[in-house]
Amino acid sequence: MAGKFRTALMGALAASTLIGAAGMVGAQDAREMVTVVKLSGIAWFNRMEEGVREYAEATGNDATQVGAATADAALQVQLIEDLIARGVDAINVVPNSPQTLEPVLKRALDNNIVVVGHEGATLENITYDLEAFDNKAYGEHLMEALAQKMGGEGEYAVFVGYLTSVTHNAWVDAAIAYQEANYPNMTLVGGKQESAEQQQQAYAKMRELLRTYPNIKGMQGSAGEDVVGAALAVEEAGLNDQISIVGTSLPSVSGPYLETGDIDMISFWDPAKAGYAMNVVAAKAMNGETIETGADLGVEGYNEVRVDGKVIYGQAWVDVTADNMNDYDF
Repeated sequence: MAGKFRTALMGALAASTLIGAAGMVGAQDAREMVTVVKLSGIAWFNRMEEGVREYAEATGNDATQVGAATADAALQVQLIEDLIARGVDAINVVPNSPQTLEPVLKRALDNNIVVVGHEGATLENITYDLEAFDNKAYGEHLMEALAQKMGGEGEYAVFVGYLTSVTHNAWVDAAIAYQEANYPNMTLVGGKQESAEQQQQAYAKMRELLRTYPNIKGMQGSAGEDVVGAALAVEEAGLNDQISIVGTSLPSVSGPYLETGDIDMISFWDPAKAGYAMNVVAAKAMNGETIETGADLGVEGYNEVRVDGKVIYGQAWVDVTADNMNDYDF
């Protein structure tokens, strides 16, 4: 997969002004570009790092990825402070708490560092923010899938990684509004459940929900581990055939539960392609290029972007069930 991904991306970018006539920047022209993720060591961001490395190999730029061991906004601030002191050329960031990062990102901009966000559409102190898709449309899409599985009625729960996560909250807020407008016989219970991006936390929260709301029929997850933690709790309770589960995850994380049907559907965007595309955006900004609606970033899912202010929207989500999970090896 990685080889095919590299070949496709290099081919797509070969004629780009980003790389230039030689197809590769010279060593003296290489830029230092660092992607700061929410945390290291989980499948989602391991996959993103593959895309960052692919970009470095394809362009010759010094593109790397860093992240703390826990999803802590203060640790992200420290990482970015260190990068500013080091004088890097570009910082790409997937924020745990956008509001917390605003002051340090302003310092980065003030030091002539290009800043590109991802999953941070509300960020102000950025050059651009790259979103894989329109968050409202994605949240509505997940709710429609859940409603279909639930037969349009019954109690359901929603999970976010953190209550401060802008994108997760945008998805579930849109999903809840869509449910209220289109499926009045469905009822949200328990409010927003916070998983801290951890499977064990999602499992514990789902167990608690099952005890408190014994008639629950559905669950929508936002963080990559949410649906797996919920599926484990549902399986343990022997309620596999009674509760529908959909949400954002990766096949490598959710595969066994997709195969058994405990998770009905996952949706995602390829973090590797997002990691690659963030660096493309950063490099274009460093070259003085303006990205406009209709632009092609040379990465699948970002071939005809829509731009609203500083926010760039792709069309990069995919749905995976037991029927097509083997098409994805990450």
